[in-house]
Amino acid sequence: MSRPGPSRHALPSATWQHFLALIRGRGIKERSARWYVIRIEQFVRYLSGKSLADCTADDLTRYLTELGSGGALEDWQFRQTVDALQIMMTKVLNVPGAADFDWAYWRASAQQLKPTHPTLAREIPPPDLTPRPSRRSTTVTTGHRKLLAAVASEIRRRRYSYRTEQTYLQWIRRFIAFNGGRDPRTLGVANVRSFLEDLAVRSKVASSTQNQALSALLFLYRHVLEQPLQLGEFKRAKRPHHLPVVLTRQEVFRLLSQLSGTHKLMASLLYGAGMRLMEVVRLRVKDIDFEYGQIVVRNAKGAKDRVVPLPRTIVEPLREHLVKVRNLFNEDRKRGLPGVYLPDALARKYPHAGNEWIWQYVFPSGKVSIDPRSGVIRRHHLHENGLQKAVKSAAMAAAIPKKVSCHALRHSFATHLLESGYDIRTVQELLGHADVSTTMIYTHVLNRGGLAVKSPLDGST
Repeated sequence: MSRPGPSRHALPSATWQHFLALIRGRGIKERSARWYVIRIEQFVRYLSGKSLADCTADDLTRYLTELGSGGALEDWQFRQTVDALQIMMTKVLNVPGAADFDWAYWRASAQQLKPTHPTLAREIPPPDLTPRPSRRSTTVTTGHRKLLAAVASEIRRRRYSYRTEQTYLQWIRRFIAFNGGRDPRTLGVANVRSFLEDLAVRSKVASSTQNQALSALLFLYRHVLEQPLQLGEFKRAKRPHHLPVVLTRQEVFRLLSQLSGTHKLMASLLYGAGMRLMEVVRLRVKDIDFEYGQIVVRNAKGAKDRVVPLPRTIVEPLREHLVKVRNLFNEDRKRGLPGVYLPDALARKYPHAGNEWIWQYVFPSGKVSIDPRSGVIRRHHLHENGLQKAVKSAAMAAAIPKKVSCHALRHSFATHLLESGYDIRTVQELLGHADVSTTMIYTHVLNRGGLAVKSPLDGST
């Protein structure tokens, strides 16, 4: 593919050829490469005569902010723009400061929240009973729509998570299908026991999966049908004993050193405060208390609030980050964008809160998206997938020979606190565990070397 025709914005031919060679080297097809060139041309026009070589991080931020605030670009188009700019600025022109630009944040901003995302889905009128592709599940949904709707409504009334709602509905569908589409009101303990045993024997599911199904059916019969079950004994799936993946302190610091910008801040909270992935992603400005050095985690698992420590080492980077977020917030207000998403109950109680600074997400997306509930264009938080990918890539770059995930950083937080001598109840409270037995799994670190047994290979001969 040849470069675009001459214009006052055109770059030297050698620059285009280098750019196109890098694109082709990534396996990008010719028809897509044309659009990469167009993305660069658009940015050159935005600079109004300023040379690309003289472009600054502020220029890139302003351009991507304006581009992301328009709501006109699809996710893939925005991501393509970020990729094209990164290649040109860092690989072709080697613009000073471009290598340190937070490219990962802007790339992650391209992924908007879908209607089924847990942050948004609970506000969609319950339940979303779109039939599954298979003929069996379609029959189940169609024939028992009122029952499934009642289950979803009762789950929401009790403020269970959206993921729990979807899981319970799935298992109830499978239970009905297993029994030939019969109404659960006509079924009893024997049918439930047969279903659970079939999962263990024929489907060979894990014990946690069987327990999910059991919880869903107990909920159905106890809270919706008001026919509590007395199951007694039934064949249970084998419960494996898995220890959590825990990184050493050195491995954590090596991993964090491979991250930068927004993702490094977010990963630092996963480890430094023991927060869950979605707790970090949904964190709001008002819940960070710099004076007391703490973070209030709102509506965490189990619909409970808890207080966790704010790591002192990230206080200044976090303050600097919030300055940028405040600038983004001010620009949104100037453009007249609707306020940040609030659950319906809060939105009704505080109708103007979405436009207030304290309610904004600490980690907002750089790109606005269409709210699937109302159709309005607003700025949501970053999608969690971006952080998940960044942590996995950092673990590979740090050559950590473990299956590292975002949750492994939370595991490491708990383990390192116990190693430092904190008591199990304190760690339980910081993690937000309802039962201390859940926290007890981290005491495995106190049993070093296989229950503190010295290997005979290390003994004197």
